Amino acid sequence: MSLISIIIIAVGLSMDSLAVSISNGLSIRNLDISKSIIIALSFAVFQALMPLLGWFAGNGIEAYIQEIDHWVAFVLLSFIGGKMIYEGVFKSEEATSSNLSGFTLIGQSIATSIDAFAVGISLAVLDYEIMTPVIIIGLVTFVFSIIGLQLGKYFGAKLGKSVTIFGGFILIGIGLKILIEHIYFA
Repeated sequence: MSLISIIIIAVGLSMDSLAVSISNGLSIRNLDISKSIIIALSFAVFQALMPLLGWFAGNGIEAYIQEIDHWVAFVLLSFIGGKMIYEGVFKSEEATSSNLSGFTLIGQSIATSIDAFAVGISLAVLDYEIMTPVIIIGLVTFVFSIIGLQLGKYFGAKLGKSVTIFGGFILIGIGLKILIEHIYFA
């Protein structure tokens, strides 16, 4: 597999992380560089780990995972998005712009990286080496997540509390997109 192909796959896999990072940047008002690095690192590690796990799993469990992966992503993102909408409507601005909890970050990281598991299975089936794609996928996801967080932070500072509600709808929309793509286009 060519380096260009791997980069294109990495960019495609990173799009959900980019969108969720923008949403996080919108809702976290006190986002500094260390928090941005932690969040981006979480997305990158999960995005890199999933194809590695998929590669080791091989094609023996592909059918089982493909039957539920879109539902898992939809439920996780809808739950997190619903929580953001609730907080945006019913909580004060200080409570709404609080730090991202570890549970929420891990949920987002898993939900945005499930499709990478299938990529790993595909690479195993095609008998491709896995470490180069894992490293590139992780690096691209990290960069895209940092960019998304900074874009969200920039626009969030200008728009105020309503961005938390908007960010929640973005997460639900991403979950719905994943669900529809797998149900109708798989």
